Amino acid sequence: MIVAWLMSMAVQAEVKMPQLFQDGMVVQRGVDIPVWGWADKGETVVVGLSDAKGKVLSSASATADDTGRWLLRLPKNKKMKAGGPYVLEITAQASTLKYQIKDVLIGDVWLLSGQSNIDVTIERVYPWYTKEIDNYENSQIRLFRVQNETSTHGVKDDIRPTSINWKPLTKQNAWLFSAVGYFLGKRMQEKTNIPQGIIVNSWGGTPIEAWISADSLQKDYPMLVERTRLYENDEMVRAQQRANQLADQRWNELLNQKDPGVFHQFTSPDYDDSSWPLVDQYDNQWAKKGGRGIVGSIWLRQHVTIDKEHAGKPARLLLGTLFDADYTYLNGKEIGRTYYQYPPRRYDIPEGMLREGDNVITVRFINKYGTVHFIEEKPYCIAFGDDRFSLNPMPADCIPLSRQWKHHAGAEMPSCPSSDVSLQNMPTTLYNAVLYPLAPYALAGVVWYQGESNTGNARDYAPMLRMLMANWREVFQQPRLPFAIVQLANYMAFVPQPQNTGWSQVREAQRVVAQEDAFAESVVNIDLGETVDIHPLRKKEVAERVGLCLERLAYNNNVELFPKVISTTVNEGKVTITLDQQMRPGSLKFFELAGDDGRFQNVEATAEGNVITLKAPMAQPKVVRYAWKDNPLGVNAYSIGDLPLSPFELRLP
Repeated sequence: MIVAWLMSMAVQAEVKMPQLFQDGMVVQRGVDIPVWGWADKGETVVVGLSDAKGKVLSSASATADDTGRWLLRLPKNKKMKAGGPYVLEITAQASTLKYQIKDVLIGDVWLLSGQSNIDVTIERVYPWYTKEIDNYENSQIRLFRVQNETSTHGVKDDIRPTSINWKPLTKQNAWLFSAVGYFLGKRMQEKTNIPQGIIVNSWGGTPIEAWISADSLQKDYPMLVERTRLYENDEMVRAQQRANQLADQRWNELLNQKDPGVFHQFTSPDYDDSSWPLVDQYDNQWAKKGGRGIVGSIWLRQHVTIDKEHAGKPARLLLGTLFDADYTYLNGKEIGRTYYQYPPRRYDIPEGMLREGDNVITVRFINKYGTVHFIEEKPYCIAFGDDRFSLNPMPADCIPLSRQWKHHAGAEMPSCPSSDVSLQNMPTTLYNAVLYPLAPYALAGVVWYQGESNTGNARDYAPMLRMLMANWREVFQQPRLPFAIVQLANYMAFVPQPQNTGWSQVREAQRVVAQEDAFAESVVNIDLGETVDIHPLRKKEVAERVGLCLERLAYNNNVELFPKVISTTVNEGKVTITLDQQMRPGSLKFFELAGDDGRFQNVEATAEGNVITLKAPMAQPKVVRYAWKDNPLGVNAYSIGDLPLSPFELRLP
């Protein structure tokens, strides 16, 4: 009886499929579709793609190897049209059970990868595009978010289960999904009228080397590979992670024991703060001691008078962006908290909480390094009305906050001890865990949006970017896989004099690598950044420019892209730069020339037709640069098609 039961179980054994293969998936049009999975060693697996009526459009079979893995490709044919829904049916020859994946669409599949500017969600950018996001959904666009994971032990077979697994595009499904991915899918579907699959595989703060295989890095960067090998000991990693957790827990316990605001209830609306001195939120000397930022906690309070008209109404507190963590209270009740510096503070105030007359906003800052501060150029107000969620334009009914806050010291603390174990920042760890397992899923193209974390060592960025592109093309078995490389946006304070920083050097590496590769384009982003925010919010505009590049790369459409330099000449004190298209005429900013001494000087420049002319202040100019700054605020070199000229550095003849 037992033997018969075991034999029955063996016969009924099911095929296992990767996490990418789920209901609602989008597969790439115009190619033999790769399908893979696992079965018993030597098992023959048959896969068929059928239409809604059950008619088989394409089929193929494969045999599981010694590890149980099998791979086949469904031959493309005229019956497999873009659209759907289709059914993917997988059957093991020895089994009567059939593995069905339903609601499959055929269209274009894009892989978006990199660091936090790919991560930036629809929730974050929503205030810029409220009506568009509120009123748009499209079941022909499917969203897939790869779950973050690392591996120091070589490549993994599969990714982890994820909550956004080929979900149709709706506001709810996209709320915590990549904004660039959302707008790219929307744009490309509207342009082509075919299904779009958007796979987002990114991790904030990660360097490029985390996304490259060990084999690729080994030749030129062997020490990077050895660095990761130091963390192959899982017991050591767990011990360090646990130590960090315990240190953080103990630091917070001591902070709360010492903090006078905890004992004296600084959050209470009835607390007497009349003796607290007033401070200006942008003059953060109140956050320093001995010229250095105070580590620990700091308390600020502000009284806001609410009239009868606004009392009791639901509202939203816009508290700009703060460094670092904050706990924010209104009339003694917590309305929001944020644990780190980057997210905008947008805290909803429930109906009935604001009272007529005096109301008190209390902010408890907590920071473990640096100096507590408010970010300028961000909104600080209480917004009312149906448009209180919008920042573009700002809400019509908005009570501004004062720059003046009542201040009280909290608890000063020593630095929190840490033995950082951020495996996602180690070389190869993300390639191993979340890139390799996706291959060889067929793709229309890749969007690579990364580089901020490599500005400290910009010299190696170009060779590593070349390495990554070759690496991914090989593992996905697509030698001509298109790459749209998004350049770093303008960021940080504007500096008028010539500047040479890692940000400019990484941008140049992105431009040069894309220009030398027939299947890559650089997406110029130099005018879409923000001085005070490393995560600029205009992601729809970024996606539009990415889409233009992908139209040329993936569809071979003759679209006009960013102007490119064709040639340069030097003659009688003038440098002329010839471009591949017409430019907006007039005087241009941010051009620089250097002579034999290598010292750059700002120079006058004008555009006419497809030529930019520079006046040389030296006899023999040797190098020309454009927009070579962290933040060349107000760039004005644009094509007549309104696309910006890329920053560059070029040797002159």
